[in-house]
Amino acid sequence: MAQLITVSAPGKLMLLGEHAVVYGRPCIVTAVDQRMKATVEITKEPNFELQAPDVKITDYKKAIEDVGFGEVPKGAKFVEVAVKNFLDCHPERSEGSLANASQNKSGDSSAMPQNDKFGVRITTQSEFSSEFGFGSSSASTVCVIKALSEITGVNLDNKSIFDLAYKTVLDIQGKGSGFDAAAAVYGGILYYVIGGKVIEPLNIDSLPLIVGYTGIKVDTVALINEVSKKGEKYPQVIENVYGQIEKLVEQAKVALLNKDFQSLGELMNFNEGYLSTLGVEGKKLADMIYGARNAGAYGAKLSGAGIGDCMIAIAPEDKTQAVKDAITAAGGKVIDVETNVEGVRVEG
Repeated sequence: MAQLITVSAPGKLMLLGEHAVVYGRPCIVTAVDQRMKATVEITKEPNFELQAPDVKITDYKKAIEDVGFGEVPKGAKFVEVAVKNFLDCHPERSEGSLANASQNKSGDSSAMPQNDKFGVRITTQSEFSSEFGFGSSSASTVCVIKALSEITGVNLDNKSIFDLAYKTVLDIQGKGSGFDAAAAVYGGILYYVIGGKVIEPLNIDSLPLIVGYTGIKVDTVALINEVSKKGEKYPQVIENVYGQIEKLVEQAKVALLNKDFQSLGELMNFNEGYLSTLGVEGKKLADMIYGARNAGAYGAKLSGAGIGDCMIAIAPEDKTQAVKDAITAAGGKVIDVETNVEGVRVEG
């Protein structure tokens, strides 16, 4: 049994359906090639230790029995709660397996009683900034659960890894659709419904997406709550918006499968209009989006919660550079990413 393992999971970009997905409507999400890595090691000391320099967490340590309790730094929450949820869900395997793994490392099983407690040391490293809105929190959560599953011999399947990751998101945020966790687990391009009710891979070999970053970091949960308040005040209006978004997501699914990128772009433009109606477009995002369209993109829209983070565009090959230049001219930063990539995996 392994006593140290490294796992990686991809970031994500929402293609269509944000905000509506929180209320049971489908969305389409793609995994991107900038990945989160987590190295998990079983230790003799009964502590939880975390090094996560990308989110300014260094030398964080607490007793293993205190994991998930007390004050937890923001940058450590997803990893720590993921560990707690895994240990809570698999108590019959976790302690004994941790002991076995640590004994294997020491080479002296007789020196260590089976009922001893052991600890976990985790180091995370991201290929992308947490500011991009690529789902770094969910990716790190998925990495940790997959690593613990492998190192303890529990060997969870993808749906079980997703379920634990989604529970972790809800434990911390109180709400969320889970699409970013699904992208981290399964990879590829997914047609998805909240809570993993539907996780349908769309078999597409390529998606020529252009990505622009605003430089503005947003609070996803705060934006979801703002939109929720509008729904309480104008329920029929907002429900109609979500219903229309659902219809265009269904059409976009067909366009994607047919590699009809022109229609996909046009549907992205419709989606952006509805997101603007919800009040989450933001001026800088709008400048980048309309700049991309004016430069020849088939379509462009925000990706994620809105106001800041990223926008996406799809364009004919001969217009790609002009679209990138327009995004830059609007104050954005073009981020080169590959879409439709592999989900969570053991490295090495």
